[in-house]
Amino acid sequence: MELYAHSENSAGERELVGKHLRAVAALAADFADRFGERERGHVAGLLHDLGKYGDLFQKRLRNQESGIDHWSAGAWVSLRYREAGIPVALAIQGHHIGLRQWRRSEFQKLNPETPRPPEAPRLSEFNFDVLLSRFAEDGFSLAPAIQEAPPSPAEYIARMLEVRMLFSALVDADFLATEQHFDQDRSRLRQAAACLDAPKLVFFLTEYLEEIRTNSPAAAAVKGLREDLLSACIESAHGPAGLYTLTAPTGSGKTLALLMFALEHAQIHAQRRIVVVLPFLSIIDQTVEVYREALAKGVTAHAARKLVLEDHSLAEMSPAADTGMDIVAARQRGLLAENWDAPVIITTSVQFLESLFSNSPAACRKLHRLANSVVIFDEVQTLPLGIAIPTLAALSHLSQRYRTTVVFSTATQPAFDHLDPQVQKLRVTGWRPEEIVPPVLNLYARASRVSVTWPSQDERTSFDEIAGSLSALDQALCIVNVKRDARELFLMLEPNCGDHLFHLSAYMCPEHRKAELGEIRRRLAAGQPCLVVATQCVEAGVDLDFPVVYRALGPLDAIAQAAGRCNRNGRLSKGHLRVFRPAGAGYPSSDYKQATALVVEMLAGARGNLSLDDPDVFRNYYRRLYSLASIEAQKPELREAVQALDFGEVRRLYRVIENADSINVLTAYDPARYEELADRVRIEGLSRRWVAEARALTVSLFRPRSAHRIYDFLEPVRLRDRSPAPDWFIHLRPEHYHSKLGLEVPQEMELLSV
Repeated sequence: MELYAHSENSAGERELVGKHLRAVAALAADFADRFGERERGHVAGLLHDLGKYGDLFQKRLRNQESGIDHWSAGAWVSLRYREAGIPVALAIQGHHIGLRQWRRSEFQKLNPETPRPPEAPRLSEFNFDVLLSRFAEDGFSLAPAIQEAPPSPAEYIARMLEVRMLFSALVDADFLATEQHFDQDRSRLRQAAACLDAPKLVFFLTEYLEEIRTNSPAAAAVKGLREDLLSACIESAHGPAGLYTLTAPTGSGKTLALLMFALEHAQIHAQRRIVVVLPFLSIIDQTVEVYREALAKGVTAHAARKLVLEDHSLAEMSPAADTGMDIVAARQRGLLAENWDAPVIITTSVQFLESLFSNSPAACRKLHRLANSVVIFDEVQTLPLGIAIPTLAALSHLSQRYRTTVVFSTATQPAFDHLDPQVQKLRVTGWRPEEIVPPVLNLYARASRVSVTWPSQDERTSFDEIAGSLSALDQALCIVNVKRDARELFLMLEPNCGDHLFHLSAYMCPEHRKAELGEIRRRLAAGQPCLVVATQCVEAGVDLDFPVVYRALGPLDAIAQAAGRCNRNGRLSKGHLRVFRPAGAGYPSSDYKQATALVVEMLAGARGNLSLDDPDVFRNYYRRLYSLASIEAQKPELREAVQALDFGEVRRLYRVIENADSINVLTAYDPARYEELADRVRIEGLSRRWVAEARALTVSLFRPRSAHRIYDFLEPVRLRDRSPAPDWFIHLRPEHYHSKLGLEVPQEMELLSV
């Protein structure tokens, strides 16, 4: 009797269960072999669709049945391996319904003799011996035992990550094998990306750095600083795979020095890929452009995009006209992003970290690619304190167990090593990274190119006074804490400043901010007048160089980031940063306000002068901040979910960005594209492709109350079944989108903006 795993493909061919199991087992074994789990990966692949040997599943393929469970059988059978089989059982159970919970009562639900709840899908066959008999008739057999996983009895983070890595290997193998059957054109288009050719890329990067040396406008002292940082990275790359920090001042060339470290390190340790994790979408484009320019010399634009692959919400399936790609190349990029099959990946903190703590097949699919890789976290000071301890524990285990080198890079390195005792409670290896930059280089003292004026203890400054000071300057940047302050200050300056005044905030859609940044950089390079009023969106990773920067009093790391936009290339003997305390100050969050209050306290203790050039000042700041924030006591429900080994709850509770209950509003920044996108979604309904194209013109708002007046201006986007999507809207008043300020909602709605 021929038994099938899949229905007919476009060629009219069905796929036998045995053929599918062999294909998945081979792929899963290869993927898991990269972290020493070949045997377990092979067993997971063989058993994952055992239930498809059941008669009820065969009827489902003929549309004679529906709602059939074909995964529980293989999961239950894998438990014959006792403790060694639990990760296999969880992976098999989860490959359609997501990872569940590591608990005996949960495993007992897999037993065919256990009564099933009425809402549960029916088993394809209640006598699992029948399934195993058919399995054997197809030539399969199971090993009498499989190797135990490395012991980690109380290390919940480690045990969960080990399950996710095996799950990832199985899910990716299943996706790829199923794709091979149903869509051979798509499978051929996917084409495994080239392996990381580190020696060749080191050569290209070296040549690129030489071009930069020749053409850089930076002062000799800054060039010397960058050379020393690069040399330190090359030397440290010879160290063992493990945990590292790179602490260097802004403007010291961290982006390319880190890339050189990663390539040299990967070459020495035969590591397979480089993953760069950035906190904000606003700085990804800049990084991707630099990496492709540095590494893709002499290759086509299409090859460059396969070499350096973006994986974030604005990259997927973007219009070919906007990216210079044809439709086939754009589609291929989307396929490679699904499982990170590229030598260099650039992604966001949200994408990376929430995948690392997910239970979803799609989110976890890429995780096995992290084994034996180099992972760089840039601007790591943005990691939320509430998730810091479980995150550090997971990354520590990723490094120790999977030979993954993890680098935390920033100008204001958080004192995460101070959290080592708390991290050890979740992972015994704790958090003990090696610093790449030796103290003897004295980078911060050498990089001192900004004089800082701090406010006195009781000093308050009105925006009228700030506007008066700024209007007398040719080139200056002013960063405030909240968007309404940026708007107010911009409107004060506008009558006197004309077309050389700019505004940057989250009131503007991503494409608008990108265009304004381009014009700002052009004016700065040409020496033309340029005044910018902005929120923190210009701080981390945005390459701007102003002679004068004003910064509203805020957290110390934010003030240091503002200083990094001042005299960045060292062409002045000193730039000037003025920190001011606004009258009636507003803050974006309670945590932000608490950190600002700590700066006020430290200023008083330092007699009104904190040095931004002293790393010890920041270590002291972060240690005190951790104490104030009671970091170990934060998110107790997440800790409980981890200790319960509850994958679904951990996914729900682990959030890089809190207050995620927001709505996306399509705006009229580009009227023609706005009209086209609005008309198309009204006809076709919401789709992934539409979302990817619309994000560039989207502003996010906190979800308003159901009776709020803003809904008078919003049209719900419809799903394909014509029901309203919960979080997508079309803004109906194009005149509300200001060419400088972005979305201008009525005054009573201003607090809604995310």
